[in-house]
Amino acid sequence: MTVSILLDSLKDDGQKLSECRHESPFSILGPQPFKDKWIIRIWMPEASAVELIIKETKIQLQNPNHEWIFEGVMEKDPGTDYQVKVNRGGIEHVQNDPWSFRKEWMGEIDRHLFAEGNHHHIWRKMGAHLTEIDNKQGVMFCLWAPHAKSVSVIGDINSWDGRHHPMQKRLGGIWELFIPGLGEGDLYKYEIRTEKGHCYEKADPYGFQHEVRPAKSSVISKIDSFQWNDQSWISKRDNRDPLKQPISVYEMHLGSWMHASSEDPFVNSNGEHRAPVPAADMKPGSRLLTYKELANKVIPYVKERGFTHIELMPISEHPFDGSWGYQVTGWYAPTSRYGSPDEFRDFVDSCHKEGIGIILDWVPGHFPKDQHGLAYFDGSHLYEHSDPRIGEHKEWGTLIFNYSRNEVRNFLVANLIFWFDQFHIDGIRVDAVASMLYKDYLRPEGEWIPNEDGGNENFEAVRFLQQANHVLFQHFPGALSIAEESTTWTGVTKPTDMDGLGFNLKWNMGWMHDMLDYFEIDPWFRQFNQNNITFSICYNFTENFMLALSHDEVVHGKSHLLHKMPGDDWQKYANTRALLAYMWTHPGKKTIFMGMEFGQRQEWNVWDDLQWDLLNYEPHKGIQKLVDDLNSLYKREPALWRNDFDEYGFQWIDCDDNKNSVISFMRREKTDGEWLVIVANFTPQNHSNYRIGVPVDGFYEEIFNTDASQYGGSNLGNMGGKSTDLYNIHSYENSIDLCLPPLSVLVLKHKSKKN
Repeated sequence: MTVSILLDSLKDDGQKLSECRHESPFSILGPQPFKDKWIIRIWMPEASAVELIIKETKIQLQNPNHEWIFEGVMEKDPGTDYQVKVNRGGIEHVQNDPWSFRKEWMGEIDRHLFAEGNHHHIWRKMGAHLTEIDNKQGVMFCLWAPHAKSVSVIGDINSWDGRHHPMQKRLGGIWELFIPGLGEGDLYKYEIRTEKGHCYEKADPYGFQHEVRPAKSSVISKIDSFQWNDQSWISKRDNRDPLKQPISVYEMHLGSWMHASSEDPFVNSNGEHRAPVPAADMKPGSRLLTYKELANKVIPYVKERGFTHIELMPISEHPFDGSWGYQVTGWYAPTSRYGSPDEFRDFVDSCHKEGIGIILDWVPGHFPKDQHGLAYFDGSHLYEHSDPRIGEHKEWGTLIFNYSRNEVRNFLVANLIFWFDQFHIDGIRVDAVASMLYKDYLRPEGEWIPNEDGGNENFEAVRFLQQANHVLFQHFPGALSIAEESTTWTGVTKPTDMDGLGFNLKWNMGWMHDMLDYFEIDPWFRQFNQNNITFSICYNFTENFMLALSHDEVVHGKSHLLHKMPGDDWQKYANTRALLAYMWTHPGKKTIFMGMEFGQRQEWNVWDDLQWDLLNYEPHKGIQKLVDDLNSLYKREPALWRNDFDEYGFQWIDCDDNKNSVISFMRREKTDGEWLVIVANFTPQNHSNYRIGVPVDGFYEEIFNTDASQYGGSNLGNMGGKSTDLYNIHSYENSIDLCLPPLSVLVLKHKSKKN
């Protein structure tokens, strides 16, 4: 049955739809009640004819009100049980009608939780979801854009024309549309029209996959379908205190650890060959490794070195390789540079299988201004502040999240949970926390706005960090949450119920700066800078610290670790070995950046490989062997980690011998009552008779010596250990007379008698 129903209002609606100005297409399209019948209206731009198909019946639709609104009258509501046959330019196709699927996707409770900032799994609603409605497979699109005049889904399905698939605006500024027939791998964006008529093409903020840069579309991708094999790992992780475990972290950038030849096939996890992924500034004849290839190469390497965790510099999707991943546009997607989301899941699963945890760099402090990203998202400053004095990092060219807006805070908190839930990561390292905490961070006087108390603290950011950490540990009690925080802000690692920020570890930036300053000094002058080497203990137990020598210390003209050291090559190697050994014996968990473990010479270059050829030379193999053995020593000696954050865990023997630049101390643990004695000589002169006090008589076995020949040292030492003498020094009745090799660290362990 077809009857032409002429309505003046439909002409206006048609005009709005054709101009992408309509916010409520459901009010006129799809099945609509009309008196005691139903009108079916189909929106089909540029179509010449449209037929309605219900079971075996075909009905030719008319367009009396607008050339692209096709309609017909029926006796009853067909629901979603019909299709339309479209003739456009002589080409016919049959499809389901998107505007017949009218049920709300975001329910009242979802909207309420999102509006108050407490929907911890909001990604299960927002984004593009492969789903089935009324036995029709398709994709449900859901977006938050409260100030948009209209939003359309654009993609190959409609030749990237925003007139074809306008979305329905719901309460709370949510836009929804189900498009039948779309599937995994299809590309899409949102075309957003503002009240002022401006048009923006945006990637999906909640997109689960995005195209490889420089392309900018989002990619329809499944979630919750990967078959994990790490249940035992996750259970063990979440049922123990990570702070009472050894943690030794290998920080790395996936794209510059190693490249493959461009002639090598690019193979995914299913064994399928794909085109190589290039980078404009990458060395000629090379390509990025895939997640699968990285798993095959990185995991055995890290396991052999003895690290407990890998920390990945940001892998959330980002458009510019040179940002190192710190300018994120795809918060809910691992970068496609190396493969698909499931291939990254397989990488994590493989790490867990080999006993290696994964920490991700997470960047909730700022985001870039790229047009397809969050900036000015719906024609308003939606995710950022409008005032650049609080909404922009001018030195970085990035924008600052508006932490006072509930939905923005929800976007970030849920994103944190997303990475743990969907990718089974074990920890985060939060970048540039200080930039979030202080309103005047890197800002000249007059270019920042004080808080309500007249101070420089950013209370909104504080509350966000507290919420994020509180929610994280609610869901994943064994997680690591590590702050890169470079100031003296108090309570960074205190629980949120004690008014702390809620992290469980903080990078010890003070220790890092003091150590590098000290080791760069000519050894003769170190006697005047003893405080650099000892000061960290004065504040060590005010926070739960992680010692870190990170990527930031080997770029921008700072030299790599080896070449920070003074003296000839032998002294450079010895200094490097001594610094690493002091780091591993000092209280606190450990992080070093890739390349430090074998004495990389060149500064890190994001476009190049590490200098793997250096491992053809014995001194570099020696440093690598030293790191292997340090990690082995660290894990088998609980005194080096069990009481890291308890004053009992550390005891000076002597820290005042600045004339010789020697320090000695004990590391202790309460559970088994074991302790180790550590003695460090930071000058190139050996001391053949150097006496230190010890708490108990007996034999002290030399269990580690950085000057051993296997590490490239001169092989001076103590013939396996020394027995005590009844000679009072350093407030102890017993002492041992040691040979201290040049630029060395010794570790000794008490035994009741010599074996």
